[in-house]
Amino acid sequence: MNKIATGVIATLLMSCTTAWAQPVELRMSWWGGNSRHQSTLKAIAAFEQKYPDIKVKAEYTGWDGHLSRLTTQMASGTEPDVMQTNWPWLIIFSKNGEGYYDLNKLKEVLDLAQYAPGDLNSTTVRGKLNGLPISVNAPVFYYNDVTWKKAGLAYPKNWDELFAAGKTFRSTLGENYYPYAMVDQDVILLLNAWMMQKYSKPMFDSSGKFTWNDAQWQEAFSFVKRLSDDHVIPGPKTMSSYGKGNLYEMKPWITGEWGGTFTWNISIRMYINNMTPPAKLVLGDYVMQPGASDSGVYFKTAQMFSVSKSTRHPQEAATLINFLLNDPQAVEALGLERGIPLSKTAEKILTDNGTIDPNDPVVAGLRQAQSLPTTAVATPYIEDLQVVDQFTAAREKMDHGGQTPAQVAATFRQQVERIVRRLNR
Repeated sequence: MNKIATGVIATLLMSCTTAWAQPVELRMSWWGGNSRHQSTLKAIAAFEQKYPDIKVKAEYTGWDGHLSRLTTQMASGTEPDVMQTNWPWLIIFSKNGEGYYDLNKLKEVLDLAQYAPGDLNSTTVRGKLNGLPISVNAPVFYYNDVTWKKAGLAYPKNWDELFAAGKTFRSTLGENYYPYAMVDQDVILLLNAWMMQKYSKPMFDSSGKFTWNDAQWQEAFSFVKRLSDDHVIPGPKTMSSYGKGNLYEMKPWITGEWGGTFTWNISIRMYINNMTPPAKLVLGDYVMQPGASDSGVYFKTAQMFSVSKSTRHPQEAATLINFLLNDPQAVEALGLERGIPLSKTAEKILTDNGTIDPNDPVVAGLRQAQSLPTTAVATPYIEDLQVVDQFTAAREKMDHGGQTPAQVAATFRQQVERIVRRLNR
């Protein structure tokens, strides 16, 4: 072989080697507050150091608008390789189990032994593992200790005390002070708990059918109306004056005019981070009907890490997920930003280093919920954004338009039944 031919071959080999050496780039998306963003970016940096041939492009937002953005991406096939996803979205994106990559095909990379079978079943659709569950989640009652001391009240233990607190806040602290503030999704969950305690019936059964009769629906919306009328939570008119931002970023939360909330234990870190010292957020009792045998506390898989069904790099995507959920560097960086991990390895790491502290509001909230009796079963319908929009409209009609609970209940039921039929097609 002459020198020219040898040189050409060497050049080709070098160019091929260079091409092969190009790092794989993965896109990863998630939502959350700034502390979650920073901890996730730190974990990604550790991943890239360990796997220099894989680069990760981070795409992160707040909660507001994240689903709309992802819906557009999923419809056009432009979704990220790795996604933090929400359990109720399975019915939107993967009714047949084929909306995401089947992680059962990546068992050689993913350490599925870290999870209890029931946890994996919760994110499996028609035999396909649509995501690795990160943690479990439950809404509980949290309080600004300084504001409640100013009001001179103990944290409520029953519903009569909860409603009485609204009047005391208004008379003692002023019109702008409320015992609680909640987004509509949380008001729905509060209503569901109240009705579960009274009738042992959830709003939806597992198939998406309503379980409450006409009289119970009227009672349900009377309860919702009373929350605003008795000054327990700001009504729709008041909330709309603050725009569409996150509740925990609004001035009344930061200054302590809103004295507490009922929300997911996994989300509470964002509320804590925006409080004005020396105020602290503390866990209160779970509000109960006297003599109730069912708390109605609502558990669900908090979040998942899913892989795009059309990713060109499934092995690398699985490597990233496995690192985030099980590698000590990532586990310590992420801490409790996505709740108490379901991964056995991650839970042990965070327990051993003291991160899982029984006094931490995230941990204490979940442990309290786990101690309560409940027959409530998670369904995607109660969190579907179309259902929440209809609930928001019903509250606004009572607040702005003067419609009665019976009137809004009839419209709400009719509209939501149509939504559920579409979702179940």
